[in-house]
Amino acid sequence: MPETASAATDLDLISFLKTIPDARMLRGVRIPAWYLLLVAVLGILSGCESLRDLERFARRHHSVLTQQLKLELRRPPSDSAFRYFFLQVDVAVLCATISDWTIAQIPGGAVDLDQLVCDGKTLRGSIEPTPGGGSAYGLRPTASTSPR
Repeated sequence: MPETASAATDLDLISFLKTIPDARMLRGVRIPAWYLLLVAVLGILSGCESLRDLERFARRHHSVLTQQLKLELRRPPSDSAFRYFFLQVDVAVLCATISDWTIAQIPGGAVDLDQLVCDGKTLRGSIEPTPGGGSAYGLRPTASTSPR
C-alpha cells in the first residue's frame, strides 16, 4: 500500500509529491513522477498555460533544478512526457496530497480548523491581458475558525 501524504514527516512539497503513486508502466520511465509534478507546479506558478509552456519552462530551468535537487537527468521532460503522465495520474490523490500539504503549512495543522479557502485574485497591475487572453491571477489560501 503506498505511503500517504499525511504520513510525510517533512513539510516540503517534494516529500508530499513523492507519496503520489506513479501509474505509468515502469518500462521506459526516465523522469520520476514527483519531479514532473514539481516542475508542473513551479511552471504553473510562473505562468505556464500549456504543456508546451511546461516543456519550455523545464528546459530553461533544467540545469539549476537537477543541480539543486541532486538528480541526474540527461534531458528535461518534453510536453509529451507531461501529457502521458497527466493522463494517468490519479487526480483525487493529487488533490488530496496538495490539500494535505497546504494544511501542513498551517501552524497547528487542521486543529480547530473549520475551512480552508483558496481565494483566486487577479494580480494588481494585470489589466493587460496575458498572451493566452486572461489576466494574471494567483491563489491565496486562508484558514478560518469559528468564533467561540
